[in-house]
Amino acid sequence: MKHRFTVPVIAGTLMFAMLVILYFVESTVWYVVLCVCLLAVLWGYVKYVKEQAANERKQLLESVQRTATATLGHHRHDWMNDLQILYGYIQLGKVDKLVSCVDRIKERMAVESKISRLGIPALVFYLQSFREVNCSVQLAVDIEGDVELGKLLSAEDAEQLTEVIVATIRAFQFAGRSSWGEMLQLKLSFCLEENEVLIRFDQDGTACNVKMLLERVNEIVSGKQVRAEQVDPQMSSVRLRMLCGNL
Repeated sequence: MKHRFTVPVIAGTLMFAMLVILYFVESTVWYVVLCVCLLAVLWGYVKYVKEQAANERKQLLESVQRTATATLGHHRHDWMNDLQILYGYIQLGKVDKLVSCVDRIKERMAVESKISRLGIPALVFYLQSFREVNCSVQLAVDIEGDVELGKLLSAEDAEQLTEVIVATIRAFQFAGRSSWGEMLQLKLSFCLEENEVLIRFDQDGTACNVKMLLERVNEIVSGKQVRAEQVDPQMSSVRLRMLCGNL
């Protein structure tokens, strides 16, 4: 980070110094030399900026790839566990437990399917890879009916809503635990209410600092198209509302 700011400062200082010297120089030869040097510094700085941007894009892509790979690995691990449990029940002939296990798998598949149909790529990726980037929070997602936010919201509103959801979960992380070693249990619910999308956050437990949480959430939605509501003064629950502009 220090190196990142050092190069622009040095380049800016050199260009400023050469411009000052150019103002006072009288020799044509030195004028040409200084102009060439100035162009060389400018070219070098532009090249540096392009290389930095390319490196940042590469690092971002590698980070997304690592997260996606880890997410797929977790899903594969979950499926292997389910198959082993099913195989064990089949071997033991426990049909009643076999049916309940299949129902549990079907329910999880239904939730994953509903998440993928939300239609906002950034939000879908965040929710599906949540375990990889937020190991201190156990997030349960519930989607009522077929909520396809990508069709209901404009691109700008969808991006804004995603930012608010991510920031609100972080607010629960800071205000919702009595200690950093505690696993936060949080439920995230989506539904449609007339011409609005309603998103509700419910924390399991009473350790949340409700006042701090509400102050943070109000800061998050300030100046945005999203409205925040407190469900109950005694509960660690928050609702977000956004008008569906494409209805």
